[in-house]
Amino acid sequence: MKKILLPTDFSDNAWNAIAYSLEFFKTEACEFHILHTYMPIFYRVDYMMGGPITSAIPDTSVDTALAGLNKTLERIKLEFPNVKHQFKTRSSFNTLTNEIMELAANQDFDLIVMGTQGATGTKEIFLGTHTVSVIRKSNIPVMAIPNEYSFKEIKSIVFPTDYRSLYKKEEIQFLLDIAKMLQIKLTILHIKAEYDMSEKQKANQAALLNYLDDIPHSCVEKKGTLMPEGVHEYIKLHQAGLLVMMNRKHGFLERLLFKQNVDSIGFHSEIPFLAIRDTSKIEF
Repeated sequence: MKKILLPTDFSDNAWNAIAYSLEFFKTEACEFHILHTYMPIFYRVDYMMGGPITSAIPDTSVDTALAGLNKTLERIKLEFPNVKHQFKTRSSFNTLTNEIMELAANQDFDLIVMGTQGATGTKEIFLGTHTVSVIRKSNIPVMAIPNEYSFKEIKSIVFPTDYRSLYKKEEIQFLLDIAKMLQIKLTILHIKAEYDMSEKQKANQAALLNYLDDIPHSCVEKKGTLMPEGVHEYIKLHQAGLLVMMNRKHGFLERLLFKQNVDSIGFHSEIPFLAIRDTSKIEF
């Protein structure tokens, strides 16, 4: 049974991510944990001594959180009844990122699903600052769902790589499991400059393909184009349904996500985006 964490602030955006995940895993036995965190507008002395539970002064944010979680759970049961799915709710006095990291460290989650935010004045979608922070710190896969993106049949998964990492089997296992679950083709996309791959890159490619023995896949090379434009162009041309990228420290994805200008933080993606931690050795 897969164990999936669904953070929510009770917005339409958060509900959209929840609805997507319920459709995505509709054929799988899953235990969904719906999480809401809250912080007071200002810190009171009694909060600093132990949070709202130890406070003698009522805090409406606690009641709001519990009511919101109950309402979300009722809506799920009404709109997405599924005997394969189980649900647990949790409200916490904490920042969202800190609570997610604490839960991920102490519970065996397979995936975190979060919504993205729309970018005003553009058709592009940005990851929100919370989502970026979680992707940066999480050791488990994080799936980001674009605002207002409705679930549709996924016909292919695009997995861009520069073949500089000798991927660990355990870290890409979730990707392999998804490809098997959906029974769809995995496209390995290499956006390269005007030079051929090194022997190390070829060896890393061979190791990756060895993991994909029982999964339909193809290798595509796009030469003379730039990242990330080349990835987006390929996705639009081939109508891919899911983008998957490995997230390694100081790697390409991290450079995209963590710009100095907070207003421009985020990877531009118009389809669901899965980030997987990459701790493998980088081979040049």
